[in-house]
Amino acid sequence: MNYRVPLSEPYIDEEDMHSIERALREKRLSQGKYVEKFEKEFAKYVGVKHAIAVSNGTAALHLAVAAIGVGPSDEVLVPSFSFIATANCVLYQGAKPVFIDIDPLTYNINPSNMGKKVNKRSKAIIPVHYAGQPCDMDVINEVATGFKLYVIEDAAEAHGALYKGRKVGSLGHIGCFSFYPNKNMTTGEGGMVTTDDDQIAEKVRLMRSHGQDHRYHHIVLGYNYRMTDIQAALGLTQLKRLDWIIKRKAKAAEYYAEHLSELANGKVGSPHVAPYATHTYMLYPVRFQSKCERDLTSRRFAESGVEASIHFPPIHLQPLYRRLFDYSEGYLPITEKVAETILSLPLYPHITQEDQDYVLKIIQETLG
Repeated sequence: MNYRVPLSEPYIDEEDMHSIERALREKRLSQGKYVEKFEKEFAKYVGVKHAIAVSNGTAALHLAVAAIGVGPSDEVLVPSFSFIATANCVLYQGAKPVFIDIDPLTYNINPSNMGKKVNKRSKAIIPVHYAGQPCDMDVINEVATGFKLYVIEDAAEAHGALYKGRKVGSLGHIGCFSFYPNKNMTTGEGGMVTTDDDQIAEKVRLMRSHGQDHRYHHIVLGYNYRMTDIQAALGLTQLKRLDWIIKRKAKAAEYYAEHLSELANGKVGSPHVAPYATHTYMLYPVRFQSKCERDLTSRRFAESGVEASIHFPPIHLQPLYRRLFDYSEGYLPITEKVAETILSLPLYPHITQEDQDYVLKIIQETLG
C-alpha cells in the first residue's frame, strides 16, 4: 500500500548514491576496504576499540551470544517487549530466553526484576534500548556484575543515543546494531557488533566468515554473516549525517509532544524520556488509555493513508514461544498492558509539519 504518510522512510541523498556507485565501479563488492573503513569509523563514533560489520542486526545478536559461549545448558535474560530476534538469537544456541518485565514509563527492561530470574544457569542479559532510549545501564551492569553475567546491549534502535553522556554500544560487554531501512541510519540490511574486549572481537570476526582465520583454514564453527562493500559504502555516508538525523527527528518528536498534550483530552501519552537519557526516536511510540481506543485510531489511520504500527507484540505470547515454553497471558503484566495500548506514529527526518498535523488531526477526530 502507498501511504500518504509512511511510518518511516530512510533519508537518501546524492552523496549516498555516489558512494554506492564508487564501490560498484571498483568491483570488489563483497567484504573489502569499505567494510574495514566503516568498522573503524563506527568504532570511533561509538567510542569502542572494535566494531565488526555483519550482514544484519540478527546476525550481530547471534554472534554476540555465540562469542560468549552460550549453549544448551544456559539461560539468557531478555525483555519480551522487543523484536523477536532478541530472543531468537538465544534459541539459535540451544539456550533458553528468560523473559523480564519492563518499566512502565521507558518500556525498557526493569532491572529490579532481574535478580528474581537469575539462577546458576544464567549466562547473560540482553537489555534493549527501546525506540532509541537507553536502558538504565548503571543499575543493569551492577546487577549483572553481582551475578557474573555478560551484558549484551541490543542497540538496534538506538544509534547515537546517550546514557549519561556515553553512547550506547559502549556500555556493556558487547553492543549490537542493525542498519535496516527503518533505523536512523541504514545500509539496506546490515549490522554491527561493538566491544572493547579483544577476545570477543576476534571470536566474532572468525565466526562471521565461516570460522576461518585465513582462507580455507577453519578453526571454529562459523557462518556467512559478512557485510558487503556496497553496504559499507552507504554506511559511511549515512554515519556522517547520523547526528543531523537525530536532531531532525528530535525536533519532529518535540512537535508531536507539544501538540499531543493539547488534543484528545489527554487521552494519548507521548514517550517519557528518562533524565539520564538522550532519546534518538527511532520510533515515536504513544500510549492510549485503552486497547479499544488504540485499535480504533489504528483503523482510522489505515483508512486515511497513515502508516502506524505496534512495536511490539510480546515475544513470550508468540505461537513459537507458547509452544516451546507454555507461556500464557498474565506472565508479564506490564509488557502485556503496554503492548495492548501502544502505537508508533510516523516519524522520519524529512517528515513535514503538514504531515504531522494530518496525523494529529486524525487522532483528534477519532478520540476528541
